[in-house]
Amino acid sequence: MRYTLKDYQDTAVRQILNQLRRARGNYHSYDSLSEFALAATTGAGKTVMAAAVIEALFFGSDEFDTEADPGATVLWFSDDPSLNAQSRIRIQAAASELDSRLQIIESNFSQTTLAPGMVYFLNAQKLRDGGNLVRGATPTDPDMPALFERTDLGQQTIYEVIRNTVAEEGRTLYFVLDEAHRGMKTARDRTSIVQKLINGTNGAPPMPIVFGISATVERFTKAMEQIPNRDALPCVEVDATLVQQSGLLKDDIVLTIPTETGAVDTTLLRKAISKVKESTDAWSAYADQQEESDRVVPLLVVQVEDKPTEAELARILDVIYEEWPELDYDAIAHVFGTHTDLLVGQQPVPYIEPQRVQDATHVRVLLAMEAVSTGWDCPRAEVLVSFRTRNDPTYIHQLLGRMLRTPLARRIPGNEVLNSVDCVLPNFDRKTATAIAQMLMKGKTALDPDDTSTDPDEKSRRVLFDPVQLVPNPEVPEGVWSVLESIPSLTVPKTHVKPIKRLDALAVALSKDGLIENAVAQAEAHLCAVLDGRAVQYKAQVDQARQDVLTVSAEEARGRLGKEGFRYSPFTIDADDRAIEDAYQGAGRLLSKALAGAYVAHLVSQDEDGDLREAEIVTASLGRVPSIITDVEHEADALVRRWLNDTRVARKALPDDRQADYDRIEGMSTQPERIALTAPKVAQADRQVREPDGAERELPTYRLHLMAAEDGTIPVDLNGWEQQVLASEANQSGFVGWYRNPSRATKESLAIAYKDGTGEWKALRPDFIFFATQHDGTVVADLVDPHGHHLSDALPKLRGLADFAEQYGSEFRRIESVAETGGKLRVLDLTKANVRNAVRDATDAKALYEADLASDY
Repeated sequence: MRYTLKDYQDTAVRQILNQLRRARGNYHSYDSLSEFALAATTGAGKTVMAAAVIEALFFGSDEFDTEADPGATVLWFSDDPSLNAQSRIRIQAAASELDSRLQIIESNFSQTTLAPGMVYFLNAQKLRDGGNLVRGATPTDPDMPALFERTDLGQQTIYEVIRNTVAEEGRTLYFVLDEAHRGMKTARDRTSIVQKLINGTNGAPPMPIVFGISATVERFTKAMEQIPNRDALPCVEVDATLVQQSGLLKDDIVLTIPTETGAVDTTLLRKAISKVKESTDAWSAYADQQEESDRVVPLLVVQVEDKPTEAELARILDVIYEEWPELDYDAIAHVFGTHTDLLVGQQPVPYIEPQRVQDATHVRVLLAMEAVSTGWDCPRAEVLVSFRTRNDPTYIHQLLGRMLRTPLARRIPGNEVLNSVDCVLPNFDRKTATAIAQMLMKGKTALDPDDTSTDPDEKSRRVLFDPVQLVPNPEVPEGVWSVLESIPSLTVPKTHVKPIKRLDALAVALSKDGLIENAVAQAEAHLCAVLDGRAVQYKAQVDQARQDVLTVSAEEARGRLGKEGFRYSPFTIDADDRAIEDAYQGAGRLLSKALAGAYVAHLVSQDEDGDLREAEIVTASLGRVPSIITDVEHEADALVRRWLNDTRVARKALPDDRQADYDRIEGMSTQPERIALTAPKVAQADRQVREPDGAERELPTYRLHLMAAEDGTIPVDLNGWEQQVLASEANQSGFVGWYRNPSRATKESLAIAYKDGTGEWKALRPDFIFFATQHDGTVVADLVDPHGHHLSDALPKLRGLADFAEQYGSEFRRIESVAETGGKLRVLDLTKANVRNAVRDATDAKALYEADLASDY
């Protein structure tokens, strides 16, 4: 893979490969047909995940512990040729091994079978009646005539090609259905071709293994439930909260839906144009500040109804040029299904292929119909205005989801405005659109209104209806900001982390940025020295492992005709070069190929004879001793922590794109590790709340928050406890400011790692950080977290807070947890050792607040 997978992508790929392995076994052993789906929110990188899966299918993968399927063929299907073209480009960009193995099936396709180790792209339009690929196909109904005559008697129909492929011995045809929610309605839909293809049609057998991919898989799942004799394997679901944390998606959706009826379409179009101009200025300023040559050029998408009249288009163009007169003549294009250039009055509007829009930065306004809701991908689309009228939840989810990708595939630190997207929907059903927006806010991929599984401390994004922009509050003393940026935050440990590969990634980054000279060589030398030492320390185990490498144990069974039973005789033989090489490759999987190669070179350089085979035998032997692998990983982790700490200040001077690389490496921790907070620079907050029933209410405002509007206030939605805590702290002597800690995974949010009831690492994000000046003028920070003791996560979070206070309590004046019991707010002071010990021994959170070790708040 050319890309480094995000942690959630890595997990999903492993799960998909396990499902495919199971499906393949069932098919070849029992002729059992299988199906399952990948459900991942729009922007999660589904195509990148699929590329990693296909690469592992074709070539095997040490990283995912899977063997290659030599008979694997992938048939990638969508209902739109532009989607296929875009998917092919994405897969080619992601998977280095697949460059020459991606073929679009054109109308003149002449192969008799689909070859193993190949990905073929097919779309529904090519299977319409009369198309070259289906001419002369045997009809499913024997009483029906053949579908037209073949134009080329030597050309097989696509159905015959599929039949020949499935019939070949040892072959496995994997049918990947892209945008799997489409084509799953009624048998009269043109895209019902999909269902026929899955079930078997026109002489082609049913697809052995069906793998659906979508952000909204409900239609696919329900349709597949109606198909008899096909096993439904569990869906692979990607937690959208993890996607949001990765920085691939926008944090905020600014949703504009009119509260009144009438001709407001052009008025809101003017508002959308104003928004895209503001976005252009903001991205330009960011590029100047970061000294980036590859600038983000925001795009305005105008979605119109089907078959718009020339008068309707002319009205849209007139408004655009009135509000944006500096636009170039070629700055407006369209992606209508006609695929032809338009002339609207005297204004030419050329057609552009959807997959080219992202790179065609001269296009600033894109006119579209359905294209932006059918798998289209253009991360620079910052503002959408849709004149369509849709109440279908799946459609609206897909449409809004298309606008959520971050242009740089990463979050912009400290800038909530650049991490947001604007959607102006004048004709959408307000109640439905608001409900979908709320679902997107929670990070759901399913339309289940009763699903409340999202962790309230890990909300994925916000939906804003009437936001106000916030900047650093001039009323807050300067010293508060330096204290904020010095406050410790913690990483949340990840699964499937390989410390040696993490060290390698860090060494490459540090060398690239010139922060540690020859970091790669230093890291290799350090771990080679560790291997030298462990070879002596574990000599007995290494000697035994060497014997295992050099010999192959086997057993001979002898029996006689006419007599029952066998006599078994164990024996050993010397391993040949191939067996030794396999043992060395096994060590490379555990130590990493880079370290194994470096250690072989290290041993050869120390040996007068330079015996390469002996060096590989030694390395293979060390790799078979689990204690050695554990120790090397521990030393790699320790060196990573030391280098990250040593370069903490220097890394802050790097551009954001380079810092993002280190953020990823910091996040690859196996234990909670300290990271720095980033001070917010530009933020936004809603001025009102829309309740699920449609009611609206203005939010109260407060002063002395670190980020504030022009009038020095910030609108905040606080519950009763939080209001009491804020009022109490604001009345304390020396109070100079407060910070509402963001509830999502950003660099501006303080996180405390804790283990939940199942032992899984999660993040607690305390509600408040308060700042005060002491008598000597120094600024101190107080961490205060109101949290209900009745909640199931109360005790695990308290333990996490206790561990945090144990290690970092000296950097705060107070670390307190507040809860209501008996009608009073009670507080636990985690800076006290006896409180921390009681928390660790407790079995009930409520009892802690009721005990004498707590006090009235």
